[in-house]
Amino acid sequence: MFETKVIATRGGVPLRAAKGHFATNHSHINYFIDITTQKTRLAEAKAVAKQLAAKFAGTKVDTILCLDGMTLVGACLADALCSDRLVAADPNEIAVIEPEYNSYNQMTFRDNVQPYIREKNVLVLMASISTGFTAKRGIQGTKYYGGSVVGVAGLYRAVDSLEYQDVKLVSVFDRSDLPDYHSFDHNDCPYCKDGRKLDALVNSHGYSKL
Repeated sequence: MFETKVIATRGGVPLRAAKGHFATNHSHINYFIDITTQKTRLAEAKAVAKQLAAKFAGTKVDTILCLDGMTLVGACLADALCSDRLVAADPNEIAVIEPEYNSYNQMTFRDNVQPYIREKNVLVLMASISTGFTAKRGIQGTKYYGGSVVGVAGLYRAVDSLEYQDVKLVSVFDRSDLPDYHSFDHNDCPYCKDGRKLDALVNSHGYSKL
């Protein structure tokens, strides 16, 4: 049985996590980062947005692409960027969008949404960046539809960089706040090799205990 606890707090933003053996759709991890309250409570969403907005001072942002159900945080981030005049963009022109996924789990955008990406400066917003896999998909999807990615932001990140060196990578929390965080390939998980059963299946919506 695992229990989610507050691991650290920064600027009024709590980092809640549970230690155990968890499976995502592309890796096994030893911590489940719980973003539920940041994605659903306005006060916490605003606090996350304030922390991230400060890291994009002077960066032109036209569109915020929200992955992992981060739309509320994305709206608060757009407001923070405009209110604090931290970006060189018209306050009325920052769009907040979400992708769709086809039957092959590829990221798609409808014709009416594509103008918010094409030739736009896009900030990709995620819940947590554990392996960079989802971040890479967001970058590739944006580029495919003609946009330029100016940054990838999340509440927590376990990677120091992405293969796209020109893309700014920021987060509220990082490995220094959770130094023993690990992500393993499904076929090379030490917990599985030791016969330890999974505690839960996890994704951007949360967890399902096993």
